[in-house]
Amino acid sequence: MKTILITGASGGLGQDVVAYLHEQGYSILATVGSDRHLDAFKDLPNVTTSRLNVVDEKSVADYVATHLSVDIQAAILLVGGFAMGNLQETTPDLIQQMVDINFLSAFNLVKPLMSRFEAQGGGQFILIGARPALRPTDGKNVVAYALGKSLIFQLADLINADGKSKGITASVLVPSTIDTPTNRDAMPDADASQWVPAHNIAETIGFLLSDTGQMMRETVIKLYNKA
Repeated sequence: MKTILITGASGGLGQDVVAYLHEQGYSILATVGSDRHLDAFKDLPNVTTSRLNVVDEKSVADYVATHLSVDIQAAILLVGGFAMGNLQETTPDLIQQMVDINFLSAFNLVKPLMSRFEAQGGGQFILIGARPALRPTDGKNVVAYALGKSLIFQLADLINADGKSKGITASVLVPSTIDTPTNRDAMPDADASQWVPAHNIAETIGFLLSDTGQMMRETVIKLYNKA
């Protein structure tokens, strides 16, 4: 049974990803940000859930040292956050918050896992980008968010450059709006049929983990549906 790591497991996307990949036969190391979510997957026998502050480098290093005693095929790094604000409304503090939650939350795992993946002969990183980081017209009213997410694309390129001869790859999934209960509550008048269902993102991740998916070398994978 192959083992994978999933951060942000209790989020709107994370729950679907954990459930789907567990169904596909993976052993899952899931991390959540709060004690109240530690029982989120208690009915899934092959999921081990831990609380982890992914923004704190030492906490992540300790987690990797103590919990990752077996080889893992992939790290699926789903932690992220969102904030509104155009250029005039955006503060340095808000930019830092968005960098912390959207970039450092991934980088802090990538750093120790690069060494782990190299030692075991390879591994995959699957990251979550955002369309506002690719299209300025979409990012102009979410500046801090767009800046924070833009670093994810740079990180993936650097992983692929460093990992090319080591069997290490990174892919960035870029959904438009994800169809989750939280987003439906936040945008009750929007047409959710235009959005990307979370289970379809989970299925895409499952494909990337497959033997065929592992052959892909397309860093950015856009999942926009009709939005």
